[in-house]
Amino acid sequence: MTSQVSSPAEQADGAVVGEQRKPAGTKDVRKLDRVIIRFAGDSGDGMQLTGDRFTSETASFGNDLSTLPNFPAEIRAPAGTLPGVSSFQLHFADHDILTPGDAPNVLVAMNPAALKANVGDLPRGAEIIVNTDEFTKRAMQKVGYGASPLEDGTLDGYNVHPVPLTTLTVEALKEFDLSRKEAERSKNMFALGLLSWMYHRPTEGTEKFLKSKFAKKPDIAAANIAAFRAGWNFGETTEDFAVSYEVAPAVHAFPVGTYRNISGNLALSYGLITASRQADLPLFLGSYPITPASDILHELSKHKNFGVRTFQAEDEIAGIGAALGAAFGGSLAVTTTSGPGVALKSETIGLAVSLELPLLVIDIQRGGPSTGLPTKTEQADLLQAMFGRNGEAPVPVIAPRTPGDCFDAALEAARIALTYRTPVFLLSDGYLANGSEPWRIPELEELPDLRVRFANGPNHTLEDGSEVFWPYKRDPQTLARPWAIPGTPGLEHRIGGIEKQDGTGNISYDPANHDFMVRTRQAKVDRIEVPDIEVDDPHGAGTLVLGWGSTYGPITAAVRRLRAAGVPVAQAHLRHLNPFPRNLGTVLGRYEKVVIPEMNLGQLATLIRAKYLVDAHSYNQVNGMPFKAEQLAAALKEAIDG
Repeated sequence: MTSQVSSPAEQADGAVVGEQRKPAGTKDVRKLDRVIIRFAGDSGDGMQLTGDRFTSETASFGNDLSTLPNFPAEIRAPAGTLPGVSSFQLHFADHDILTPGDAPNVLVAMNPAALKANVGDLPRGAEIIVNTDEFTKRAMQKVGYGASPLEDGTLDGYNVHPVPLTTLTVEALKEFDLSRKEAERSKNMFALGLLSWMYHRPTEGTEKFLKSKFAKKPDIAAANIAAFRAGWNFGETTEDFAVSYEVAPAVHAFPVGTYRNISGNLALSYGLITASRQADLPLFLGSYPITPASDILHELSKHKNFGVRTFQAEDEIAGIGAALGAAFGGSLAVTTTSGPGVALKSETIGLAVSLELPLLVIDIQRGGPSTGLPTKTEQADLLQAMFGRNGEAPVPVIAPRTPGDCFDAALEAARIALTYRTPVFLLSDGYLANGSEPWRIPELEELPDLRVRFANGPNHTLEDGSEVFWPYKRDPQTLARPWAIPGTPGLEHRIGGIEKQDGTGNISYDPANHDFMVRTRQAKVDRIEVPDIEVDDPHGAGTLVLGWGSTYGPITAAVRRLRAAGVPVAQAHLRHLNPFPRNLGTVLGRYEKVVIPEMNLGQLATLIRAKYLVDAHSYNQVNGMPFKAEQLAAALKEAIDG
């Protein structure tokens, strides 16, 4: 959905403020500046759909927002167990926000497992909406409750709303020809209707979505809409909910433009399509499904009308092999994966380095090693992207900072790959891939021109005066070799993984030539033009917080908190990790302390220490979740004072 908003104003993450007014009816309406809601239940309870619909309506209303879907790792864990809990957290506000929020103000718990898995994250005084129908003795024992937490005083510090969601849903749908089990499946829509009433969310979009989703099953569509409306009416009429809440649109948070809610993987997909159109090249994706990258394959497969070809290969090696073949054939070639898949693709990435062909390797990072934590986030593939190949095989590396920034990162990765004839790593992660935020749809004139010139004839004159084509004769500025489409008369040339002779591209085992080619490939990456890093330092601080990738939101929120408390601190964030911006060394040298928060054990810090001899301080977290702003602010304050 899209909405129009006006010019920007920077604000810190706000606190809830209370102001009551009487509506036309009998219930109070309280104005808030921000709210954090978490929906939680079994993986089959539809919590992701519920959260997604609430998010879409919130985006259309004009709030700034940030989301954190949290999936169970098991495909289908036993119902009612802690490993099977699925949740969706949404932070929305009337001002500029950066993270999905540290602690929910509202928890919707569909069963005892959802309550137990999430109650520890709630601040005292938070609201808990509980589906009491699921709090049976057996269900509570399954997660270790000896007595009902709804009755034993466990939740005395919270504002608890016991709601028989299942019973109310079944009752609302009794006019439909549905079994009880079928009717119960709509309880998430009842909950969505209730929360939509509580926070004055629009409803038209959800009803339109349900009609479209179940267009081939109109009875199911009608039942879900009825459950949704019943939840809304329940909030309006029940005495347990005496107050509803308003969060005004974020009219001063963004530049003027047309906005839509977008996830990181969707933004990446749109960025790849846009890059192919701006390059006037067909887009080819060779991929093998893997969490959390599969959504890119799913999305791109819908866009054949834009010249997109998607190939679901039998394994990771075949996926990148096909992509590299497409690059040789003149396509904008992409392969998508996560950390385990990068390990399998490493030999072919090295081949792409040797062939010097443009190829985008998109790594949506997740917890490792091995299978690790498939549905949890991490940014621990940086060193693998930098060095995870045999021999000297340098590859440029870039990383987006927010879900919406994935669009621009895809364009930048394509620019580098096409201009310098090299594979490029794009390091996103599960937090960005599944999270969402408002994104301004760019104007056409803002998009870069990525068109390339293919070789079309001889490019070298021999001593005897004859003209020939040399596949490894380089552009003097970029050191890129010519890109010759197979089948072009006179441009036949040898490819393969064995070392090439400079210029001619013939196989060469000459030691001096190998030394030259290794150094030339490195020099090509080193001379890639990237923007200087920008530093946010309004107070002349002595400490710089340096980040990369998805830590941008939590770091920026933490820095805002410190500055609001009178603590001077500077911030800089890296998009280009290989090569680093040329001014990075100068920037680092201006500060007494450099602190690098990462969701790994210090991989960027290792690179910074090695290259710049800076005693960078690491702050690390590898628990499968993004940093919390309050936690990070406390750690940074300790580092500044230490």
